[in-house]
Amino acid sequence: MAPLPSPPLAPRRVLLIAAYAAVCVIWGSTYYGIRVALEGFPPFLIGAMRFLAAGAVLLAIARVRGEALPRAREWGAALVTGTLFFALGNGLVNLAEQSVSSGLASVLVATMPLWATAWARVFGDRPTAGEVLGVGLGLVGVAILELGGDLRASPRGALFLLLAPMCWALGSLASKRLPAPRATFARTGAQMLAGGLVLLLLSLGAGERVAAAPSASAILAVAYLAVLGSLVGFTAFSYLLAHTRPAVATSYAYVNPVIAVALGVALAGEHFGLTSAVGAVVILGAVCLVARARSGAAGQAAAVGVPAALASRAT
Repeated sequence: MAPLPSPPLAPRRVLLIAAYAAVCVIWGSTYYGIRVALEGFPPFLIGAMRFLAAGAVLLAIARVRGEALPRAREWGAALVTGTLFFALGNGLVNLAEQSVSSGLASVLVATMPLWATAWARVFGDRPTAGEVLGVGLGLVGVAILELGGDLRASPRGALFLLLAPMCWALGSLASKRLPAPRATFARTGAQMLAGGLVLLLLSLGAGERVAAAPSASAILAVAYLAVLGSLVGFTAFSYLLAHTRPAVATSYAYVNPVIAVALGVALAGEHFGLTSAVGAVVILGAVCLVARARSGAAGQAAAVGVPAALASRAT
């Protein structure tokens, strides 16, 4: 007797699975996307094009949805957080990937929750014993990466990759203290647009130029970062936050480096040795420890450094 067919998955469950898969795969692949985009465009200009386009689209969507657009004070706050999130957090990653592999970049960016814990202490929050242990373990992981030699090969790139998650973490805490629209699309659209404008100014100030006609792959990479990395990724992550537990929604942070390293090795011929792999495992373990230390706290998404406003964080 033939087995009975399995009942179809509920539509909402299918959407949740699709959204989670999209966040993991898309945001994990953006590190390789940046590497390809850098073959035709300078780093700050990549971010400017990406976030100006994505921010404008999100604000248009917010308008169509009837969301209130930011007021003057909220635009000022968006300038601060957008600079921390996108101009510095993303811009420094773009700079670093000129000399550091995309896989290694993804591992160091994954330390952001550890820096969020450190910044929270500066702002007066007392970390738990588990958080302190997680931060210490994360620093051990960074030291192991240093022993592998990949970071020593580009001290400048390594510095940028340590500063980038620090800026994201500081922006995460600042976004909770500054005025912002309640509606998610309006809030994040304003932050992206403000960050994109700052990136454009940085690009002009640095004298960035497109030396020759960019290749089709570089143009497609920028479009991929803007459309899928920012817009689709943001929408999928927002859906996850609204319909599942924050611990589930933010667990993509453990998957992204794995996908980024795999793509870098397979498509770009990047080297990721045993020592680097051990350091990556230690860092991801530290991030998991910090997340578990606050697993019962309200607003865990902020605790691991990935609130809804950071939906396009994955570089």
